[in-house]
Amino acid sequence: MSERPNGLTYAQAGVDIDAGNALVERIKPLAKSTRRAGSEPSLGGFGALFDLRAAGYADPLLVTTTDGVGTKLKLAIETGIHDTVGIDLVGMCVNDLLAQGAEPLMFLDYYATGKLDVEAAAAVVAGIAEGCRQAGCALVGGETAEMPGMYSEGDYDMAGFCVGAVDRDKVLPRLDEQRPGDLMIGLSSSGPHSNGYSLIRRIVARTDLAWDAPCPWAPGQTLARALLEPTRIYIKSVLPLLKAGHVKGLAHITGGGLIENPPRCLADGLAPRFDWAAWTPPPVFGWLAQEGGVAEAEMRRTFNCGLGLVLVVAPEDAGAVLSGLTAAGEEAVVVGEVASAHI
Repeated sequence: MSERPNGLTYAQAGVDIDAGNALVERIKPLAKSTRRAGSEPSLGGFGALFDLRAAGYADPLLVTTTDGVGTKLKLAIETGIHDTVGIDLVGMCVNDLLAQGAEPLMFLDYYATGKLDVEAAAAVVAGIAEGCRQAGCALVGGETAEMPGMYSEGDYDMAGFCVGAVDRDKVLPRLDEQRPGDLMIGLSSSGPHSNGYSLIRRIVARTDLAWDAPCPWAPGQTLARALLEPTRIYIKSVLPLLKAGHVKGLAHITGGGLIENPPRCLADGLAPRFDWAAWTPPPVFGWLAQEGGVAEAEMRRTFNCGLGLVLVVAPEDAGAVLSGLTAAGEEAVVVGEVASAHI
C-alpha cells in the first residue's frame, strides 16, 4: 500500500503505542513480585493460567469479584498522589472474597485515560502490586486503554477484577448454623477505605482547607495524605480463621456502611444488634461528622465508622478468634450480637 501525503498516524490521533509499551516494561517486575503457588505472572500474553491443585485445593469453587475506587480517585488526581489508590483497588476486591470464605488467587486491572502518563500509571500499578502482595494473590495481567476525548487532561479511571477459590465445605455464609446470640466481632478499619468520598470531598470544600493543608486529626500529615490512607487488606489475618471453620458469616463494610452490609451475611429472620459504644471510631469520622453536620444515622449508612469487617462467630469460638486476630496484628473487639429480627 503506497503512503498518502499528509497521512495521519495513531500517535497524531492521541494514542501513543510506545508509551504503552514503556509502561508494560515498567510494570513487569511489579507483576513478577506477586508470584504465588499456582500462578506464574507473565504480562504480555492474551490470558493467564492458574493451577488450583498446586494452590492446595481439593474440591474448589471459583469466586469472582470486581470493584473500583470511586471518587477517591479525584483526590488522587487533583493532588498528584497516585501511589496508594492501587492498594485500595485490590483491597475492595479481595476483602469481598473473604465474605464468601474465599482466598484471592489472581488479580487483573483495567486502567483507562485520555493520554497515558507513564509515571502516574506506573505509580498506580506499583500500588496494585503492593496490594496483591498484602493479599497473597498474583497480579497476572490487565488492560491499559488510552482513549483521547473520553477523559479530561490528567484524568484516569480504573477497575479491578479478582478470582478466588474456596473448598466447597468452607463457603460463607453458613446460614444454617447461625443462631440468635452469635457474636459479632469487628476489625478496625484504616479510615473511610474507599467509600463515601463524594461526601468527603463536599465536606472538605465547605471548610476551605487546601489538600496540602495540615490534617486536623493526623499531625504530621497533609489533609490529602490522611484521606488517601489506603483500604486495609485483611486476607492474611482472617483467612486462617475461615479455613479453621471458626466463622459463620462475614461482612465487608463498604457502601451502605454498618446499616446495609451486616444483614447481607445473616440468615433470614436474624438481624445485627450493635453495641455502638463498644469501639471508638478513628478521629477522621468525628471530624467529618462535625464539619459536615452529618447526622449519626447518615454516618452509619455511608461510612464504615471504624469497622472494616464484621465476623459472625459462635460465643464459644469468640476467644480463639479474638486471640488469632490480635496475634495477626488486628485490632478486634466484640461489637454486638445476632438477634431475632422479630424482636
